[in-house]
Amino acid sequence: MTTTVHVAQPAPTRGSASTRAKSEFGPLRDRIVADGLLERRIDHYLWRGTLILLGLAAVAAGIVLLSGSWWVLLLAPVAAIVSAQVSFLGHDAGHQQISESRKTNRVIGVIAANVLAGISYGWWQDKHLRHHANPNQEGLDPDVGESIIAWSEEQAAKKTGFARWFARHQAAFFFPLLTFEGWNLSVAGFRALKARPAKARTLEVGLLVLHFAVYFGFLFILLPPPVAILFILIHRGLYGLNLGSAFAPNHKGMPMPPAGSRLDHLHKQVLTSRDVLGGPVVDFMLGGLNYQIEHHLFPSMPRPHLKLAQPIIRDYCATIDLPYRACGVIESYGECLRHLHKAGH
Repeated sequence: MTTTVHVAQPAPTRGSASTRAKSEFGPLRDRIVADGLLERRIDHYLWRGTLILLGLAAVAAGIVLLSGSWWVLLLAPVAAIVSAQVSFLGHDAGHQQISESRKTNRVIGVIAANVLAGISYGWWQDKHLRHHANPNQEGLDPDVGESIIAWSEEQAAKKTGFARWFARHQAAFFFPLLTFEGWNLSVAGFRALKARPAKARTLEVGLLVLHFAVYFGFLFILLPPPVAILFILIHRGLYGLNLGSAFAPNHKGMPMPPAGSRLDHLHKQVLTSRDVLGGPVVDFMLGGLNYQIEHHLFPSMPRPHLKLAQPIIRDYCATIDLPYRACGVIESYGECLRHLHKAGH
């Protein structure tokens, strides 16, 4: 299923651009607030958090019970899905979706990211909030910064040798590369911690060391080394693939505002984002991030409210002639890969 609003640009109106922007976003925000969609849902996060902890406990118990058999490797994909759900919970905490208390959200975020996922919460939050401020804008959004992937033709043109060859074929390598995303997030967080204040750095380093000591220790004590290594490779690979598959279809292939663009909040977030349709399974596997337009417009909106906000925001965009892009999973990934192919050539 695909939903795209294709319309002409709105007719010029009197008043400054900033005034018009506020007048367009204001009624939408008022409706969202009136419907109670920004109110916290601690009940939802209590049962979700409980299920995640039970999932982790079940996987650990299964590893103990199957430690003498290669069948234990069947638990690695399950562990990957549970780990992704842990990261999505940390994401929601970082956006203040869980509690009215910033301290409570931070505690939950640090436990989810550092202790359970092995990712620096402070580093990730800084990076992710910069992405939200300027999505898909080169030089401002760290998610489209220069890296092994060329997100634009300008980035590809700067590459030489093997890097240039890789850029030309990057669409084919994109999903295999996502299997390294879990490791990439952990390593990048470790590297960035040296810039953190001493107190925060000490806490985060300590919790990250604790995570990997328990993770590797638990597996290598219980499992023969070859089995433990295979379990880690499968678990971390599928974990990275799940995370990457949740983030990639949200912006990749959507417009990339040129440097110096001055779009208002409503247009900036809607024009650069894409919703992914697909029902409860997609909602679960993508951690609610498939409602990307709603999430970017109202980052603190609790996850269970995003689906409720979708028809309100979609219909509102239609009334003000603002293109709203929503499509199915396969189509969204196809747009991502076509963009990567074009950017790399």
